[in-house]
Amino acid sequence: MTLTLKTKHLKRYKDVAALLWKYGRSDIVKSAGLREAFSGVPEAEVSSESNGAGAELAADLERLGPTFIKLGQVLSSRQDLLPPAIIQALTKLQDKIEPFSFDQVEAIVQTELGVRISKAFDHFEADPIAAASLGQVHRARLRDGRMVAVKVQRPGVREQVLEDTEVLAEVVELLEKHNEVLRRHGVKDMVAEFRASILMELDYLQEARNLATLRQNLSQFRRILIPCAIGDYTTARVLTMEYVHGAKVTALTPLARVEVEGSVIAEELFYAYLKQILVDGFFHADPHPGNVFITDDGKSVALLDLGMVARISPGMQEKLLQLLFAMSEGNSDETTGIALKIGETIEGYDARDFSRRVKALVDAMLNTSIQKLGVGRLIMQVTTASVECGVRLPAELTMLGKTLLHLDEVAATLDPEFNPNDFIRKHSMELMGLRMKQSARAGGLFRGLLETKDFVEHLPRRLNQIMDRVAQNDLSIRVDAIDEHRLISGMEKIANRITLGLVLAALIVGAAMLMNVPTTFRIFGYPGIAMIFFLTAAAGGLLLVVNILMNDAKPHNRV
Repeated sequence: MTLTLKTKHLKRYKDVAALLWKYGRSDIVKSAGLREAFSGVPEAEVSSESNGAGAELAADLERLGPTFIKLGQVLSSRQDLLPPAIIQALTKLQDKIEPFSFDQVEAIVQTELGVRISKAFDHFEADPIAAASLGQVHRARLRDGRMVAVKVQRPGVREQVLEDTEVLAEVVELLEKHNEVLRRHGVKDMVAEFRASILMELDYLQEARNLATLRQNLSQFRRILIPCAIGDYTTARVLTMEYVHGAKVTALTPLARVEVEGSVIAEELFYAYLKQILVDGFFHADPHPGNVFITDDGKSVALLDLGMVARISPGMQEKLLQLLFAMSEGNSDETTGIALKIGETIEGYDARDFSRRVKALVDAMLNTSIQKLGVGRLIMQVTTASVECGVRLPAELTMLGKTLLHLDEVAATLDPEFNPNDFIRKHSMELMGLRMKQSARAGGLFRGLLETKDFVEHLPRRLNQIMDRVAQNDLSIRVDAIDEHRLISGMEKIANRITLGLVLAALIVGAAMLMNVPTTFRIFGYPGIAMIFFLTAAAGGLLLVVNILMNDAKPHNRV
């Protein structure tokens, strides 16, 4: 089978195929029939040194443009796919290219805002303060005197991204048919996720919403700044936000670092990210040092560039919380069990090897000589070990590992003595409390009450049906074999469950009736006496369940 070439994509097919051929996957290219896509392209030699190969790959991705620069940055988090030397090179991949002209900036801003720059802004600097593959940022001043940063999307970049991601999807779909490793890692799904992510990053209205959401979620942290988007000056291709007076964390000199309240800021920043990930389920997924600014007074940090964010479901949050606690406590058995619960086993799964490798990683983290090994790096290493041992972990875990890896680097820059593992251990109960409160606010308590209400409403009718059948001698039980002792034991269990249901129903109905009694004494916003009765009913029901289960587990011997 060969690739069905589209004329408009011919150059990109050739670029992708040449990239595969150059970096050791010529076998895939040949088997997929892609050789003709780049006929005439000489086989380039790659440095025999891993570090050299990584640097060459990063340079080649930069030459291919914005989509491939972003792809390289995404791949830098996939230690399960690439060797460490390549990962290290891609991590340093620079998202910096030559800025586009001010004439183009002016045309885009005026088209998007519907007015001339001179009308919208009191001053607009022609030279950008930052230029990247997707856009560039200019400093400006509004008519009311506020300093702002204006992010302008690069001309034609959206169209280029759409074409590139379409080519990648076509090539990967074909390659998966010829390579088991690619199918095992779900590369096709990864490309689809990458496409969705980069297109979202190109929507500046979405980034403005991300800024507003994160600003609200982190409002309790006085040392963390999230710039506010200026709605009237923001469109899908132009983002205007408050200007942050400060410098990148990486730009701090040793002398300037002395004047920064590094330890306090590092703790608050790390706690804020744990809250984003484990409580809010919405977090800034790219906190590398270039996106974290120290304010001029040295008392706060600002989080910039919220084009890349991630969301985590409540169920995954709870599992990640358990995983972080297990890792920080050095519990390798629990870490292994939770990793298996989060992921799924695939062909080639080796339980013994996986357990051994996770234990070695967790034990190494607790070693006194490397006690400051970050949790982010540990998660990435566990991800690598998982895939090699036949366990596929979800993309959320990889994203979490990369985020915490960047965060470890920022925290270490702010405070070289900061220990993320100790921090997690110290705040474990507090984080658990926040997670429980969030679950209650999200409707978990109300869902439980509604289920209880449904149970109470239907219980009398179901009990009446059972009792009527018993009275009419019409109750039948289907068994696979005649066993007197087992049959009698089963009847006792049924009677016990009915008793349990009646007692619970009476207690819960009584508590529900007390909900209407007016009182100033309230618990969780509900009448206090009713809540006390409700909790008492829950505790009594739990004790009764335990008692029944213990008795059922020990049936009486009958002669």
